[in-house]
Amino acid sequence: MNAPIEFARAVCPHDCPDTCAMRVTIDNGRAIKVVGDPEHAPTQGVLCTKVSRYAERVYHPNRLTTPMKRVGRKGEGRFEPISWDAALEFAAARLSEIARRAPEAILPYSYAGTMGLVQGDSIAQRFFHKLGASQLDRTICAAAGAAGMKYTYGTGVGMHTEFFAESEVILIWGANPIASNLHFWTRAQEAKRRGAQLIAIDPYRSLTAEKCHQHIAPKPGTDGALALGMMNVLITEDLLDHAYIEAHTLGFAELKERALNYPLSRASEICGIEGQVIADLARLYGGTKKAAIRLNYGLQRVRGGGNAVRAIACLPSLTGAWRERAGGALLSSGGWAPVDSHALQRPDLMPGWPARPSRVVNMNAIGDALLHPGEAAFGPKIEAIVVYNSNPVAVAPDSERVAAGFAREDLFTIVLEHFQTDTADYADLLLPATTQLEHLDVHKSYGHTHVMVNLPAIAPIGDARPNTEIFRGLARHMGLDEPALFESDEAIAQAAFRWQDKTLEGMDWPTLKQAGWAKLNLPDAPFADGGFRTPSGKCEFYSERLAQQGLDPLPDYLPPYESADGSPELAARYPLAMISPPARNFLNSTFVNIESLRATEGEPHLDIHPVDAHARNIADGDQVRIFNDRGSMQARARVTDRAREGLVVGLSIWWKKLAPDGRNANQLTSQALTDLGGSATFYDCLVEVERARNGSETRLDIPSAHVPREFEADV
Repeated sequence: MNAPIEFARAVCPHDCPDTCAMRVTIDNGRAIKVVGDPEHAPTQGVLCTKVSRYAERVYHPNRLTTPMKRVGRKGEGRFEPISWDAALEFAAARLSEIARRAPEAILPYSYAGTMGLVQGDSIAQRFFHKLGASQLDRTICAAAGAAGMKYTYGTGVGMHTEFFAESEVILIWGANPIASNLHFWTRAQEAKRRGAQLIAIDPYRSLTAEKCHQHIAPKPGTDGALALGMMNVLITEDLLDHAYIEAHTLGFAELKERALNYPLSRASEICGIEGQVIADLARLYGGTKKAAIRLNYGLQRVRGGGNAVRAIACLPSLTGAWRERAGGALLSSGGWAPVDSHALQRPDLMPGWPARPSRVVNMNAIGDALLHPGEAAFGPKIEAIVVYNSNPVAVAPDSERVAAGFAREDLFTIVLEHFQTDTADYADLLLPATTQLEHLDVHKSYGHTHVMVNLPAIAPIGDARPNTEIFRGLARHMGLDEPALFESDEAIAQAAFRWQDKTLEGMDWPTLKQAGWAKLNLPDAPFADGGFRTPSGKCEFYSERLAQQGLDPLPDYLPPYESADGSPELAARYPLAMISPPARNFLNSTFVNIESLRATEGEPHLDIHPVDAHARNIADGDQVRIFNDRGSMQARARVTDRAREGLVVGLSIWWKKLAPDGRNANQLTSQALTDLGGSATFYDCLVEVERARNGSETRLDIPSAHVPREFEADV
């Protein structure tokens, strides 16, 4: 007799602001359908195309289901299965030996493969802290913007997504929510139907920009100058809320002086936009209190990204837009959630904490770090790296150096994964991890204001284990006896939030677990009466904390490292700026191996403006080579004015092994860091483009074992 159909609640774990609630249909222990939960207000019963196929990912034929040990050369991707006991003994022996001599020679590498607080960095962080391993500065995505918000609002907080539906003007700045923030886009569309004006600010005419009333296309990396140009108009034409400025901001006089240095003529020249366009934008924005800004992380992936976010974040306080619940700005709402990071990660387990914590390695410089020989200033050479929730060989910048670092035969590499990714091919030990349907987790969101619980819907596939259990196993086999390393997932989940915080008033772990989610207790218009989370309690146009660090206390425009202003000699050789935003059907490198989604994307493309294509004798559909001093890749040219003149756009991020030439856009990006936050500068990148020789380029010599069998015919 068949078991009855069951339903389970889950949470989308991926790096997206929507953090959707999912409803899983289970038949005889197998998940047969995953849909959006209609009872969760932010999700509204709708999932994106990618995650609606989540069961396809869970039961993918190439899913890793048993531990594997390398038998070929690094990068070949040749493995043989071994038992869990053998795998953990092998790992424990190597890590123990290194930890006795030089614990900082061990490095974790992880990011947002899951956004869960339990399977992300709880037991894992505790494990590395207890060893005294190097710390990873996890800044690859959003750290510049987070720093900009920290020094302006106090943390990553902003308006509620649902109230964008009531806004009268919405600036969608550096964002493509059709592809990356679906549930915000539904609110923006509702506002549009009510008569709101939607303005997209983006160097590229994205799918979102095409559906807005106006698209403004500044040069890449010039958003800070555009915001300062808008401020100039707001100030000189007195489109200001003086009472709000007086009561709830700090440093207006200094900011005014800075903004007056950006008259329309200067802002226009920097941004490559007509001055009248900037003036009209400022007047439209300053003409209503119900003006909202949805800014995203794309605009901060350049040298001056932190300052650009600071400048944009100042705008609602100048006009008093915060007085309305349909006014203000949102980059991230993640700072509202009262997460107890100390309880989760236990930094106090580090041997030298707090006086002498372990060294910190920036994840964006992983290529240089792995190739560094070690010295007094750097510390010991990295001898072991444990990768989980990330795919650095595909996603980290300056990919040639990253791959060269992982190819070191003397580097002991452990990878926890669902699939044999580009990074997994370099592993000495490959350990199968569970997916979101197979383990317990809790989540906050950076796009709405709910905290959520993910309960396991099915048993683990094969011998897959949760990240937490894998790190418990490593600790056990290494003979570690710290109790914090062996806490259950349930105990960790219960400790994840500060339940006494007023935003969780009336809520506790059993109640949250039963309900599935809880909306944080927050006012509709969070800063109508000030109350910012800065030291002053005000929106800090002038940041004393930045001044104390020897940094500019006011937002300013910093030209990109790689631009005619920032590096004219380099720009003469490589005159095209390149950005590589996510393809609609991928999420960073996740989902690239799902055949139906990859088939929709087709192949790597490069969008190039007709003027730039004509100058290079490139026709639509030509195979082209994109290159700079760091490397090259190939793609199919799409000649289109969606890319502004002087800009090329390569939607990303392809697994290298699934790209026609075994390369992706990160062959071209650099390890340079942003002004604030030490974040990546993926969109601060100059290149040249030419037709590929004979219309194509020879694929890299990659052994056939490197490519899953079902993909061989495609590549």
